[in-house]
Amino acid sequence: MNYAITPPAVPSLPILDSELRFPIRRVFCIGRNYADHAKEMGATVEPGRPMFFCKPADAVVADGRDVPYPSITNELHHEVEMVLALGAGGRDVTVERAAALVWGVGVGLDLTRRDLQAQAKAKGHPWDVAKGFDHSAPVSALRPLHGHLPGPDTELRLTVNGSLRQHARLGEMIHDVPHLLAALSTLFELKPGDLVFTGTPAGVAALERGDRFHAELNGWATLEGRIA
Repeated sequence: MNYAITPPAVPSLPILDSELRFPIRRVFCIGRNYADHAKEMGATVEPGRPMFFCKPADAVVADGRDVPYPSITNELHHEVEMVLALGAGGRDVTVERAAALVWGVGVGLDLTRRDLQAQAKAKGHPWDVAKGFDHSAPVSALRPLHGHLPGPDTELRLTVNGSLRQHARLGEMIHDVPHLLAALSTLFELKPGDLVFTGTPAGVAALERGDRFHAELNGWATLEGRIA
């Protein structure tokens, strides 16, 4: 097929112990999936109604590259999350089948322009500019699962400049992986190459230029980077 311009490159992530890369199709995120985080944000949680939003695929920052401090904000906040990489998809997927869609797992940051998000909330506007900006989704190398999801006792943590900022266990998620994916599949047809950020625990706070962060999904994935 001939194109009028050169097609953009396909965003991708490295795979642990492999020369292959994982191509990224779409990036989905869930909000308010840890009760303590919802509380610190002054939000209420509806257990039966997960809240989803999206980031563009090219917002992903791979390979430990520096993360540029974004424009038009004075409050860049970190939100550490387990990230799912889907190897299969579907629409209206059952809870029983949903976990089988997951090909691999990583850890990432849902970076947020918090001041712009607050302004949007106050006016009832969408959050797109607060969540879906350039370089807003640093993600680690992916670990293939081979059928085994991280267990509920798996620890998720983030340190900034050596100080612990966020820490939780996956069992604290309000919507676990099967229920999260089943709910998401009623809104979008999921496909191979999709990434799903699974929510952040309490402790979100500001990042400054020069800060170094270390995110970890214990035993599964690590991510290190710097705010440039």
